[in-house]
Amino acid sequence: MLQPKRTKFRKAQKGRMKGISQRGSQLSNGMFGIKSLDSKFITSRQIEAARIAATRYMKREGQLWIKIFPDKPITKKPLEVRMGKGKGAPEYFVAVVKPGRIMFEIAGVPLAVAKEALRLAAQKLPVKTKFIIARDFQA
Repeated sequence: MLQPKRTKFRKAQKGRMKGISQRGSQLSNGMFGIKSLDSKFITSRQIEAARIAATRYMKREGQLWIKIFPDKPITKKPLEVRMGKGKGAPEYFVAVVKPGRIMFEIAGVPLAVAKEALRLAAQKLPVKTKFIIARDFQA
């Protein structure tokens, strides 16, 4: 069996999204949050749209934490460009989200307001989500 030739310089690859989230699976700041049930790339535009939807519903009361950050560049070559001549320029940035990852957290608002705000935020995201409540929450 032939092994692929290993080169000294490795290109940045997209990678696989196998398994569950290793970190960020517990609420750390807020009392309520949304947890991912799928694995996907979430763009910075989608994160911003979700943030705006949640803060508008909360009428800027309470606090909102975004627990994911888009630090992975996705590159793309321009249209009608021939193959070769290197890697394309960064087109946009994404956050890699795996199942179990907490994406948004909220504190300082009632349960009903938090639930609806996070539902509106989840509609802007390409993953299935689950609303979660902290263990030490008293209604």
